[in-house]
Amino acid sequence: MAQAPVARQFVVYFDWDRSDLTTEARSVVSQAATYAKSGRPTRVLIVGYTDTSGSAAYNLGLSNRRSRTVADALVAQGVNGGVIALDAKGETALAKPTADGVREPLNRRATIDINF
Repeated sequence: MAQAPVARQFVVYFDWDRSDLTTEARSVVSQAATYAKSGRPTRVLIVGYTDTSGSAAYNLGLSNRRSRTVADALVAQGVNGGVIALDAKGETALAKPTADGVREPLNRRATIDINF
């Protein structure tokens, strides 16, 4: 008997001040789409984040664009858009804490949480 899929998180990283997907980011999104389609996800939560360079207001908008880009890519690969929820944290939830104004690649990300 096949084992039911379990909740899993994927992390997509972005270049500085960008919301488009790099080749590596597209690969992660493809892995997430394949995983989501392996079962019937009840919710796919995508949360965008930024580093601390730029203003808080600008970073919130950038993190929104990042989550939207990832969501659009997932839907384009066949993930049901009806289960996708978006959020944006800007620079408020850093993966690697830094001082203000620091360009930290680990903070420029979007997370994809797939729940079954």
